[in-house]
Amino acid sequence: MIAAKHTILFQGDSITDAGRDKSLHAANEAGAMGNGYAYLAMARLLADRPELRLSIYNRGISGHRVPDLEARWSVDCVELAPNLLSILIGINDLWHKLEGRYSASVRDYEVGYRALLNETRRALPHATIVVCEPFVLRCGAVTDRWFPEFEERRAVAGQLASELGTAFVPFQGVFDAAVRAGTAPEYWAGDGVHPTPAGHQLMADAWLRVVLGLAPQR
Repeated sequence: MIAAKHTILFQGDSITDAGRDKSLHAANEAGAMGNGYAYLAMARLLADRPELRLSIYNRGISGHRVPDLEARWSVDCVELAPNLLSILIGINDLWHKLEGRYSASVRDYEVGYRALLNETRRALPHATIVVCEPFVLRCGAVTDRWFPEFEERRAVAGQLASELGTAFVPFQGVFDAAVRAGTAPEYWAGDGVHPTPAGHQLMADAWLRVVLGLAPQR
């Protein structure tokens, strides 16, 4: 739910980071939001609902996994006291493993993510939490070796959202539908992971549909 004077926080990895300037910390700054779906969603909200006087932040960091979020959660989440927290995490938990730089299993991802969400609930009991579905497109860096483990990890996010009663943004379904409609995967994410501008717009639209549908805005 979004209401007057609410703080919204986007959290995640490079997809959320999207090249943001980490020297900027104020709410609603263009440079601080990067050039991805978080920026696009912020711009739409601020344009459509100026009377709400929202404060919107992006604290995504490229390369991060669930343990990295946990390590910085107090400063980069709890201290900001968001009324609405959006989390997109999971790609690097697998990608780093495939590259031999990480060894955590699907079960480790599930346990760590659940602990992070439960910690958030304890620290921010009144916050609305939005779990975003990790996604890939079958092109670029995404080869057969990503599967079936990617699907298992993707399913974890949906299962946790259902188990813990959070909102859920089905990004994989959005991209799958776009590809089925006849557009090549590369159009939406050149390397199969990082969205193009068109891909980020799809994400922003999907995110807004879910978030604005949660409850009345007043």
